[in-house]
Amino acid sequence: ASAHDKRNPFQAQVIDNLVLTGRGSSKETRHIELSLEGSGLSFEPGDALGLKPRNDPALVESLLKALDLEPGAQVSVKDRQVPLDEALGEAFEITAATPRFLDHWVGLTGASELEALKGEGARETRAAFLEGNHVIDIIRRFPAPGIDAQTFLAGLRPLQPRLYSIASSAATAPDEVHLTVSTVHYELNGQPRSGVASGHLAARAAPDSNLPVYVQANPHFRLPDDDKAIIMIGAGTGVAPYRAFLQERESRGATGKSWLFFGERNFDSDFLYQTEWQDFLKEDVLSRMSVAFSRDHAEKVYVQHRLLEQARDIYAWLEEGAHLYVCGDGARLAPDVHAALATVVRQEGGLGEGGASDYLAALQATHRYHIDVY
Repeated sequence: ASAHDKRNPFQAQVIDNLVLTGRGSSKETRHIELSLEGSGLSFEPGDALGLKPRNDPALVESLLKALDLEPGAQVSVKDRQVPLDEALGEAFEITAATPRFLDHWVGLTGASELEALKGEGARETRAAFLEGNHVIDIIRRFPAPGIDAQTFLAGLRPLQPRLYSIASSAATAPDEVHLTVSTVHYELNGQPRSGVASGHLAARAAPDSNLPVYVQANPHFRLPDDDKAIIMIGAGTGVAPYRAFLQERESRGATGKSWLFFGERNFDSDFLYQTEWQDFLKEDVLSRMSVAFSRDHAEKVYVQHRLLEQARDIYAWLEEGAHLYVCGDGARLAPDVHAALATVVRQEGGLGEGGASDYLAALQATHRYHIDVY
């Protein structure tokens, strides 16, 4: 076992950091390759990589300026004395404001507008306020003159690692780990903002720089025996583990059939890993592929629509013992796909609603229906 884990991450060197999406895409998705050489870390297809992000130095600077605090002021973090700019850069969540931070700030400023957001009756107003205002917005609008550094930090929560599905097999790329990352960019209060980790990976993770990482095992999202069929359903970066799956199956000479359902916005600019899937199809590592590009049609088409179109074959594969995998957005993709699968089973198996529900529950109970959502 490696000495590197969540508490003691490995400093992995960035080998490559490329934009996968084409010109004209409405989003930015990156392919990032990291070296694990000398780490002792091992992983299996389906596992995730934990990444300890660093906050944007420009945001750290803005906070220091708004608070009128010195970057070198010494503060205590987990019984260690560190400069304030380092603490803000690496130890705390300084982007989104939490209810805890809001309460802390009310106590320091006594601002009546913030006081009005306290209590059960103001729950919705408070949620809307926190969604529309980051920490920096709140301290600019409601200053706390003369605040000391340690008092400010007391309202912040620790910076949490982010988990990304591993997009490569160690059999194909030994001593490396690949990630597929969607960069979060948006505007708030007239200012451009970025996701903490994806912003770090997009702007400050050039080749030869280092990122603190560890492996997070995901035993519920594993490949079955080589002779078993697999149906892989994913949208956007949800295809990451399937790239690992197919690389692994190719290296093992697996005989089981495989079918990939992939959804994105536009065929021209968002077909992630297109040439790789085509090569897998050519080599019969991937038996079938069904795609749904939601913005290329007058009516939006998503992966669940493709599942319904292929209902007969999907049911036949399931009856033959195929394993199902769903990876992607937990709020939309997973429930929509589950509902489509229930329809497939009801329609093709001649089952009632309860029967279809039992069928899918039995797949989960026998570890043939695997879900990995974020």
